[in-house]
Amino acid sequence: MNPATMHDLSQPAGWMPLVFLALMGLSMLIYVILDGYDLGVGVLLRRADDVDKDTMIASIGPFWDANETWLVLGVGLLLTAFPMAHGVILTQLYLPVALMLAGLIIRGVAFDFRVKARDPHKPWWNFAFYAGSLLASFSQGLMLGLYITGFRYDLPNLLFAVAVGLCLVAGYCLLGASWLIMKTTGNLQLRAIYWARRSLWLTAIGVAAISIVTPMVSERIFEKWFSLPNIILLAPIPLLTMVLFVVIERLLRRMRDLHANGNDRWCWVPFVGTAVIFLLAFNGLAYSLFPYLVVDRIDIWQAASAPESLMVILIGAVIVLPTILGYTAYAYRVFWGKATDLRYD
Repeated sequence: MNPATMHDLSQPAGWMPLVFLALMGLSMLIYVILDGYDLGVGVLLRRADDVDKDTMIASIGPFWDANETWLVLGVGLLLTAFPMAHGVILTQLYLPVALMLAGLIIRGVAFDFRVKARDPHKPWWNFAFYAGSLLASFSQGLMLGLYITGFRYDLPNLLFAVAVGLCLVAGYCLLGASWLIMKTTGNLQLRAIYWARRSLWLTAIGVAAISIVTPMVSERIFEKWFSLPNIILLAPIPLLTMVLFVVIERLLRRMRDLHANGNDRWCWVPFVGTAVIFLLAFNGLAYSLFPYLVVDRIDIWQAASAPESLMVILIGAVIVLPTILGYTAYAYRVFWGKATDLRYD
């Protein structure tokens, strides 16, 4: 029986956990796409020439710090709206969460110091920005892998989590390279096309691995995907994902020729296509796990705070979420266009 049928959705105790689940999911999805591309740019920094590093940093300079706001909002909603699940999840993921925070701190410090450091020290700060981005990206993938498998710490599940971590790094590199294709010109844009092609199929392997393993974790999830008529109704999700991978790969091949001819018209397509792939993967995972916050152990109604508390939190969320959305949209509108060298004068 679906746990949702055991709750009166006409009552606040029934529908408010669904609202907060949607808000939390939206926050995490926006975070993965927005902070994903700037983490990807950080990882790709290691492969760039010195003359291109400043332009790469400039392309994310006005956005990267604000992008992390969505992570704070998502975790904050988990803590306040679903405290029981927050305790279980953060306890089980203590080490990778600590590593992620260390990575985010390192890259934040490096971002400010790299431009002010003397020339002999600047490569070290560039490396710190790269290392912090890589550590944060890999830790997030490790957390995702462990979360999907229900926090089972045996060797096969640990290896799966490590593989997801590596593939998420590739996914962020694909986002970052696609962002650079859209935001840069010249030789850097050409190199970004190459980086995107190198990252594309490792990202596809990660999406496929998660899609295969998730139904194997739980008989309930397997039945949600492969029983009739669900298997027919849900087929467009994996099919559209595969189509997008093929379309992006073919477009990246053509973009080298378009770049040579000075045609920059389709530079936005790889980024949008990659974002849609992440959206489809997120929706598939959300469908698989719903209504549980901890796989087959704690559902959203069991984990939710009291309806009175949720109502107060909802008032705050109604104020905060549009504010962050408005600021984000305004920042991207003001700083849209091609990136130039980063300056602090």
